[in-house]
Amino acid sequence: MVSVAKLSLTVPPLLSRYHVDRADELRADAAALDAAWPTAKVIRVDPRGRFDLDDTELVFVRGHEVAAQRPAGAVLLGRVDGALIFALRVEKFDGADLRMRGHLLSAVDSALLAEALGILNWHAAAGFSPVDGASTAAGKAGWVRATSDGREEFPRTDAAMITLVHDGADQILLGRQHQWPERLFSLFAGFVEPGESLEQCVARELHEEIGITADEITYVASQPWPFPRSLMLGFTARADREVELDFRDGEIAEARWFSRREVRDALAAGDWSTDAPDAPLLLPNSISIARAIVEAWAGVD
Repeated sequence: MVSVAKLSLTVPPLLSRYHVDRADELRADAAALDAAWPTAKVIRVDPRGRFDLDDTELVFVRGHEVAAQRPAGAVLLGRVDGALIFALRVEKFDGADLRMRGHLLSAVDSALLAEALGILNWHAAAGFSPVDGASTAAGKAGWVRATSDGREEFPRTDAAMITLVHDGADQILLGRQHQWPERLFSLFAGFVEPGESLEQCVARELHEEIGITADEITYVASQPWPFPRSLMLGFTARADREVELDFRDGEIAEARWFSRREVRDALAAGDWSTDAPDAPLLLPNSISIARAIVEAWAGVD
């Protein structure tokens, strides 16, 4: 039996498997960036977060194919195999979605997309200063926005927790949100509120969503979650299986305890995108840290 108290992932979550060299030393070097732009590789992302995908390969275009000069909205993501990589928001097109197709990508491509979506989503919401509403403009290769009088705003990342609830033995508690189809279950998640620790957030969210009191709250791992610009922190927590569930805040439609065997069967059946009409339980795909945590608990490599 896998020890929940010592739960660790056999591999990092998909969006955390590659560390991008972010080339931060170049962010303020406009001359170097302008010189590199024509041959740089560019990821194009539309307002809905869709991107170019060729089967399982992320599609890049060269800078000179996008514009003769580096656009003000181009964000420097970093350097991969010596090549500079930029992200650029473009008009709507028929591209792929990271939630649905991300599990098909390589570690490098998925890491670049997580970075690209997170920073571009911040830009989309940061056009005006939160201090006085003054308009802001991008600078330092997309890693700052500033007002005309020089006040700077930096990218924001929202902390969120996601938790596997277990009974200390052989069962876990999974939940289904109202908008999810029948049989689709996952872990419990929520945003960290001002003035609380991560562990306090776990305890509060579980009490609000399903009415349980959790203990043995233990950190497992984290991953970027660019929907729109979050950092998802994974935990485990123990709860009493005999306590009646209470869906206090209305977010959860259904929650059930599942045995390790049931979870292993669900993992073998595929994921939410699988056409498995007879599977009693379907779990998220590998784009979410939820699957990696469930696999670790189930003892599946």
